[in-house]
Amino acid sequence: MLRRRVASFGHAVRGVTSALGSEVHLRFHALATVVVIGLGWYFGIGRLEWALVALAVGTVWAAELLNTALEAVVDLVSPEYHPLAGKAKDVAAGAVLLTALAALVVGGLVFGPRVWALLS
Repeated sequence: MLRRRVASFGHAVRGVTSALGSEVHLRFHALATVVVIGLGWYFGIGRLEWALVALAVGTVWAAELLNTALEAVVDLVSPEYHPLAGKAKDVAAGAVLLTALAALVVGGLVFGPRVWALLS
């Protein structure tokens, strides 16, 4: 039982690695994550701010990974174009867009005043 649980982490890591290798948007999110972590260390943000940033980053990553999984399943089930397949992909991409915009708001609230003060 423990062996299966440990193996499931391996499958999850393989899924993230596979998505990073094939999805340009996920690589952009990875770069943005590195930048945000760097900014957090540089500005010495507090625990609550770290929690908000972590939730925002994690939500965007989760949405992007779910979008990638949905696209793969839709492509498998409907290799030719179908309006419902296109709608499913568009809605999933919309979910990623909304989470990314929400993360941008969190980033603006956490880092905006600090960056503004630095530039002033």
